Amino acid sequence: MADLSIDFCGIKSPNPFWLASAPPTDKAYNVVRAFDAGWGGVVWKTLGEDPPAVNVSSRYSAHYGKNREVIGFNNIELITDRSLEINLREITAVKQAWPDRAMIVSLMLPCEEAPWAAILPLVEATGADGIELNFGCPHGMPERGMGAAVGQVPDYVRMVTAWCKKHTRLPVIVKLTPNITDVRAPARAALAGGADAVSLINTINSITHLDLDNMVAFPAVGNASTHGGYCGAAVKPIALNMVAEIARDPATAGLPISGIGGIGNWRDAAEFIALGAGSVQVCTAAMLHGFRIVEEMKDGLARWMDGKGYANIAAFSRKAVPNTTDWKYLDMNFQTIAHIDQDKCIACGKCFVACEDTSHQAIGRSVLENGARRYEVLRDACVGCNLCEITCPVDTCITMVPQETGKPTMNWTQDPRNPHAETRPLLTVVGAAAAVETA
Repeated sequence: MADLSIDFCGIKSPNPFWLASAPPTDKAYNVVRAFDAGWGGVVWKTLGEDPPAVNVSSRYSAHYGKNREVIGFNNIELITDRSLEINLREITAVKQAWPDRAMIVSLMLPCEEAPWAAILPLVEATGADGIELNFGCPHGMPERGMGAAVGQVPDYVRMVTAWCKKHTRLPVIVKLTPNITDVRAPARAALAGGADAVSLINTINSITHLDLDNMVAFPAVGNASTHGGYCGAAVKPIALNMVAEIARDPATAGLPISGIGGIGNWRDAAEFIALGAGSVQVCTAAMLHGFRIVEEMKDGLARWMDGKGYANIAAFSRKAVPNTTDWKYLDMNFQTIAHIDQDKCIACGKCFVACEDTSHQAIGRSVLENGARRYEVLRDACVGCNLCEITCPVDTCITMVPQETGKPTMNWTQDPRNPHAETRPLLTVVGAAAAVETA
């Protein structure tokens, strides 16, 4: 069986699955249940100065799919509303009882060195394995000059990170906000401040839906609401992109990353790891389905790794990073054409409608002698956009088939149709993040 254990910037864990800093890690009772279920580590819910934060009611809302499936989850909850003393005491006890599990403590304090200098020795005394700096919370705390208010300013990220490295020997993980134009800037700042790793993404500013009778958004607090932090399956594509951006940025290429955002099964975790994550953090899926989901996550990941011949996490970590590049370096001469498997086709017509109305009119419709409908791809019109494949309700009924064009690999920087094409010959490095000029 594959070895799932990891060493993340010096923090050892029996598997890469950690619970993120959130309600599931708010107290010892929850964390012990999580460790009993098999989680490899936790990031304890964010601690701050006393007196503790005060939360409102209600706190959560959701964006639903069919059959009330929760696609996205929104919250306006703040950091811990329990005293610092109680949290530190419980962290100490849990770490002593579970020495093999990763215990990271999330922290959020004002942008002044003194509070950080005061709290860090207290956290270190608990036996915790590391700290995570919460520079991402998008609601409530930014209004007080913390959370995303720090994470959106690279100079603040660097400054506070440097303070923490000065006042603790523990590994420092900087949690980044996605509510920013370019996530690479704060990642570079964290590294410049001495960060041992970054974690991302924190939640995204959001309003999920409204009560149209009372004209107030959810979650409603009396007759008003506010934007909250969006998480869950819906944010996974955004999180994967931001993780990849940091992993392939030459300035931060070697920086360890803890991936967060919409992870709900082993496949999600494998994708994050392949794009640069060394550990993965889960919150929403655990809140919706309970701690036992980690059993399937571990088993599924191990079985997939065995099938692929990956002996450990490091064997496929960052393996997809070299194949993730800028648009301008993609092969302009590569071509695929859709193919419909008539044995699987249920003649629903969804592909035809989508292509006819909104794409390239590349699917033909005919009626057979028995009255049945038949749909076929018009090869000369198909541009390989994938829309038909996406709209088809039958798995693998429509596939995209690569075509032999007889043309050499050519990216946009070399394309004669590009008015700014390079005048000198370029060599495209297959699977690399850039094209390299020949001498």
